[in-house]
Amino acid sequence: METLRKIILECSPDITEKISWGMATFVLNGNLVHFSGEKKHMGFHPAPSAINAFKDRLGDYRHSKGTIQLPYSRPMPYDLLREIIMFRVQEQMGDG
Repeated sequence: METLRKIILECSPDITEKISWGMATFVLNGNLVHFSGEKKHMGFHPAPSAINAFKDRLGDYRHSKGTIQLPYSRPMPYDLLREIIMFRVQEQMGDG
């Protein structure tokens, strides 16, 4: 989780963080992404627009309208997560 936090904060110097709904929440002109530690997976919560944009690359992961489940038993897809975060940064900055 610390690695994911670091990646998120590296995506823009303007990202701030808080706890919201009991989850790590990252803010850039509104909520950017959230993540939470669950028993068997980490929940990564970008906006539904990000899930839709990357759905072709999420086939190996359980996902829904706003959540991607990242099992602890598999390597974290940090490159993919960085791409999703950058997508959200562009959306939030009005470049998406």
